[in-house]
Amino acid sequence: MQKRAASFCEQLSLRRTVREFSRREVPEGVIEDCIRAAATAPSGANLQPWHFVMVSDPQVKKRIRDAAEEEERDFYTRRAPQEWLDALAPLGTDEHKPFLEEAPCLIVVFARRFDRRADGTILKQYYVNESVGIATGMLISAVHHAGLVSLTHTPAPMSFLGDILGRPNNESPFLILVVGYPADGAQVPRISKKPLEEIVTRI
Repeated sequence: MQKRAASFCEQLSLRRTVREFSRREVPEGVIEDCIRAAATAPSGANLQPWHFVMVSDPQVKKRIRDAAEEEERDFYTRRAPQEWLDALAPLGTDEHKPFLEEAPCLIVVFARRFDRRADGTILKQYYVNESVGIATGMLISAVHHAGLVSLTHTPAPMSFLGDILGRPNNESPFLILVVGYPADGAQVPRISKKPLEEIVTRI
């Protein structure tokens, strides 16, 4: 048990967010298995309030990039406070999001706020954000375990994703997970994680 826990921790410690992607295709079955793993996540009342859209069509990816960059331009030039921009500066991010087209696959995660029964009545979902957040974390881990890299992207607002992908109005965009292989020469910022002593309290 200790060996498995240590091995898993070591493997996840190698995970890094990548912003430069190869156009090399990923076998569809690999992505599907990663989503199957994510779908084993716990959820409020086991209602599983998530939906995953796999996007590989170049034209759809371009539409998503164009819409995301429009929102991001507004964020970086008008809405973001200087403190936030300063925090983002070491990561080298800006309104340009070429990875949305370059990566072979985008997994757009939607949170389902309610279901509509056959008789038209509403079935409420419980702990939606918590449930979808857990599933997304498991998806990121599964992608890394498969030998791929990923990037979480959350342009705000994200309502354009529902329109582009034709999702019903009971679903809200939660996150875009950009998935693929790193580009040759891809670089990542030098960062560190807080030590255990700073994030754990033993009582």
